[in-house]
Amino acid sequence: MNYSAIRYILGSVLCCEGLFLLVPAAVGAIYREQEGFYYLIVGAICFLLGMFIRLFKQKSKVFYSREGFVAVTFSWIMISLAGAVPMYLSGEYPSYIDAVFDTISGFTTTGASVRQTVENLTRATAFWRCFTHWSGGMGVLVFLMAVLPSSGSSNMHLMRAESPGPSVGKLVPKVRETALILYKIYMVITVAQMLLLWAAGLPLYESITLSFSTVGTGGFGLVDTSIASYSHAVQIIIIIFMLLCAINFNTYFLLIYRKAKDAIFHNSEVKWFLIFVFAATAVIACDIRHGFENFYEAFHAALFQVATLVSSTGFATEDFNLWPELSKTILVLMMFMGACAGSTGGGFKVSRLMIVAKALKNELLYMTHPRSVNQVYMDGRRVPDQIVKTALCYMTAYILILLGSVLLISIDNYDMTTNFTAVLATLNNIGPGLGAVGPTGNFGGYSAFSKIILMGDMLIGRLELFPILVLFAPGMWRLPVRRPEYKKMDEFDQLDGES
Repeated sequence: MNYSAIRYILGSVLCCEGLFLLVPAAVGAIYREQEGFYYLIVGAICFLLGMFIRLFKQKSKVFYSREGFVAVTFSWIMISLAGAVPMYLSGEYPSYIDAVFDTISGFTTTGASVRQTVENLTRATAFWRCFTHWSGGMGVLVFLMAVLPSSGSSNMHLMRAESPGPSVGKLVPKVRETALILYKIYMVITVAQMLLLWAAGLPLYESITLSFSTVGTGGFGLVDTSIASYSHAVQIIIIIFMLLCAINFNTYFLLIYRKAKDAIFHNSEVKWFLIFVFAATAVIACDIRHGFENFYEAFHAALFQVATLVSSTGFATEDFNLWPELSKTILVLMMFMGACAGSTGGGFKVSRLMIVAKALKNELLYMTHPRSVNQVYMDGRRVPDQIVKTALCYMTAYILILLGSVLLISIDNYDMTTNFTAVLATLNNIGPGLGAVGPTGNFGGYSAFSKIILMGDMLIGRLELFPILVLFAPGMWRLPVRRPEYKKMDEFDQLDGES
């Protein structure tokens, strides 16, 4: 294990968070809030501590996948623990556990909260909550790769460990350039929504914070009614950008570089994602139409709730706890499915569901025709067997973690609907569930133990299970045995990181 490289990356991340914390400090200064002073002090400490850690140079440039898993996992834990400090010191959170819960929820773009009201938060803290969505949406380490000089073979391993999806590839030959392109697209979408919300009549402060929460698919808002109190024009803008940010960002790269044919016609994941969204919306709109003045109102309400849950944003305009069982069941299925791979959204991912479904189909064909050779194809290209195997293992681990977490938090004696959707909402980085954790509820009623379990689910879901699970794998922390039969494997691993 190359601990010096991991330490250097952690120092860089800490410096980055120190700079991030200066943003809410500036907001506090603008609105003359003394709470902004805590963000300034904690930000300065983080930056100086990070610079001190970076003074110890890397002893070796060797960086394999396990170093990437460790660096990414501990980076996310570290930024969450540090980011919660000013929120707790300001006195706006009664306990440090509660502050950490909302900070992890922010960085993982979950949007779940322990607070009963958010309207009494200072503007500095409210801005920081929304800004954590934006900074965590594309990934903190992806941001570092975009702005810092290349660090050799570590870049690909870090991107694979942090970026969502069954497989992570490069848009251009160099990983750093890929990260830079992704962040350029991310910023353009953010600025576009800010301008549209501002043009729709929102103050600049609300336009910025709501854009951070939407583009990061997080869901923290500024008022207790979430988005319900805003105009239809604002809600429509938010719907559009929630869906845009739930689509694979590679699609936008292809459109920019005049490969519209590949982006539109050879992208089955996006096609099926949109089919599922509008099919679910149509069924729910028909199911709830009697509770609204006309079908348009019902369709608008259904589309907003489907978009917010399938993109894992977590905003709300209606209390869907009160909707018929068919509608609630469809929404839970949308929560499970989630967004496209390579987006800022959470969930199981549409591409994984497609791979698992096609693998199941091939297995059924094999049972009826044992001599047949069947492969999984997507968009005319064969999916490597290792990715198919990883998707199946991911589903198994996902179900085990989901059921285990439900069992652990059941000690708080909430009903099954509340517990199941609470875990589903945190593991899929969505935010609201059903029952006591519905769109009008919160997670504050859970005990400290259950909150820790749910915080773990948020991190596991954001990092897509394996980077955290692999830390508990046998031999993960032991030095590798240099036997001849392992030599080629090590060389392949290093070349894979440099490719």
